Amino acid sequence: MKIHIPTPLRQYTGGQQTVTVGGASVGEALQGLTASYPELRNHLYTGEGKLRSFVNIYLNDDDIRYLPEKETTKTGDSDELTIIPSIAGGLHAVGPCFVKGTASAVPYSANSLMRL
Repeated sequence: MKIHIPTPLRQYTGGQQTVTVGGASVGEALQGLTASYPELRNHLYTGEGKLRSFVNIYLNDDDIRYLPEKETTKTGDSDELTIIPSIAGGLHAVGPCFVKGTASAVPYSANSLMRL
């Protein structure tokens, strides 16, 4: 099975975008991944061995959190897993903001800046 690795985690797979592992279930495939690339374990699992809440795993197009068997969902050779880490952040503005180079000094809100 192929596992697609997101850009922030590729440093732990030698820069590979996709790796191939064996496994009869989602969990077995992820265990194969972390066995081949041990540095990934801390980024995917908690100290108790549970998948981290901010790591989203998709089996083909399905988020495994919503599959009845979750990590024990059976897989085949043609299936693909995609790891998508949640990304936090945003824009916070205190008071009016001005964008350099605009025709006039019109204040922009944080929501307006996000649309620029």
